[in-house]
This record gives sequence, C-alpha cells and structure tokens, in this order.
Amino acid sequence: MSPGLEVVRAGALTTVQDEGRTGWAHLGVPRAGALDGPARRLANRLVGNAPDAAVLETTLTGCAVRVTGTRSVLAVVGGAGCRVTVDGRPVAWGAPVRVPGGAVLEAGPAVRGVRGYLAFAGGLVPEPVLGSRSTDLLSGLGPPVLSEGDLLPLGPAGPAPPAVDAVPWPGVPAELVLPLYPGPRDSWFTEAALRTLTTAVYRVSERSNRIGLRTEGPALRRARAGELPSEGMLLGAVQVPPDGLPVVFLNDHPTTGGYPVVGVVAEAALAGAAQAVPGASVRFVRA
Repeated sequence: MSPGLEVVRAGALTTVQDEGRTGWAHLGVPRAGALDGPARRLANRLVGNAPDAAVLETTLTGCAVRVTGTRSVLAVVGGAGCRVTVDGRPVAWGAPVRVPGGAVLEAGPAVRGVRGYLAFAGGLVPEPVLGSRSTDLLSGLGPPVLSEGDLLPLGPAGPAPPAVDAVPWPGVPAELVLPLYPGPRDSWFTEAALRTLTTAVYRVSERSNRIGLRTEGPALRRARAGELPSEGMLLGAVQVPPDGLPVVFLNDHPTTGGYPVVGVVAEAALAGAAQAVPGASVRFVRA
C-alpha cells in the first residue's frame, strides 16, 4: 500500500501549497502558493523532492498527520520554529526524519515565526486545479483547508537525498524591513504621507492573513479624493484602503482592486512578511 497522510490535528489554518498557479491573473485567478517560498523549497530539497512539490503550510498552531500504509516516509518540518515529535518522541526540527508507517508526525505551535512547512518525500499529490495543487483562500480553488480525518495522497519518493551536517534555515527578523518601489499611485498621497510611509514604524496587525499583511500605525493622508477605477494588482502591492493603513498584498491577493497602490514591495522580501508575527515592527524603505 502506497503511503499517504491522515490529518489527526488540523491546526488553525493548514493548507496544501506549491509554487502557485501563475499565468491566470487575466481571468481573475490569484496566484496562491506558499507564502515563504524559500522555506518551502528548502524543505523539499531536504527530502529529495523537486522544488515545486506540494507541501503543508501551517499557521501558528502547527498540525499533526499520521502516515498511512506500512512504509515509512522521509519528512521534514521547517519554516516557523516549533517542537517536532513522532508518536510523542522529540525529533529534530529543520532536518529530515524517518516517520514509520502508522506513526504520527506533529509540528507543535510556532515558537518563532508564523508559517511552518511540512514536506514529505514524493510530495503531496491531490488533484491539481489549473496546474497547481495550492489552496487559494480567496477564490476557493485547490484542496480545501485541512480538517481532522482528511486523507492526502503522496507521490512516489525518489532516491534518498544526501545527508547534511547543517541546514541554513533563515532566522525570523525582529523587525521586518520591506524595500518599496514607489507608485503607481503615490501621487494620490500628500508629501507628508509619503515621508511618513518611509520613516514611521508600523506594526503587523493580527488581521493579517494569506491575502495581505495588514499594518497598524500612522494613517496615510490622500492628496486627492474620489474613487479609482479597478486596476490590476501585483504580488507585493501596497494598497491603501480608506482607513489609510497600508496593506501588503500576499499570494492570495485579488487580481484587481480599486484602492490606490502607493508602492510595491520587492518580491524577495515577502518571505519575511510570511513569518512576521502580529505586533512585530514593520518599516518601509525606498528600494
């Protein structure tokens, strides 16, 4: 019997994620995909998967899954730091572990960071939708958010990867610094507001999610009133709704929007946004 996974504890928000479904924005389909791409790719590398293999993405509280079948599975838990156990026995975080058939692998609550990544040799292989196995919270495409009792198939494992002595997992920054390219609608804001954006300290709001990192701090005042016709939105766009508080669009963001975009954060910096805990400091700096 080929191994698979049974969800024992789903956690607050656990989803299947790969690289996302790019190339469909013109039809209104968001990108989705793992918020912390580097963490997902490293986890896959450690279990011998291709970089784009699907993994589990957890949010703050972790999850627990049982390996079905009789064969063992090579797995790794990375991303947000947490306690990792197999049938209650502590095992290494951030390094490959062998999980026997029938055993439960548990990633505990995050002790640093927000989003954890559980990769399994062979990768998760639920039915793809528009070329991706990613769960999209905004459109509802892809596998549903995990619930207890769900069964997830695994693909065939490749050759065992070579052993490593140390793994370069990135740390979680105490302060999130986001390089910002101004525009396209920075002219909709006062000069004072633009100075505030790049000099003030914001905080990560607890209302943040996979759609966007919401901030708390000084509101940005507009230089002009009125409404903006809906236009295309990019990953990393910093949209400013009527309350004046910047929202950094993440992978499940809408493909269009009518609030002005004051700038766009460099995509390479968004992995840090995926791991920024509520209350963490955020600074926008000119790229």
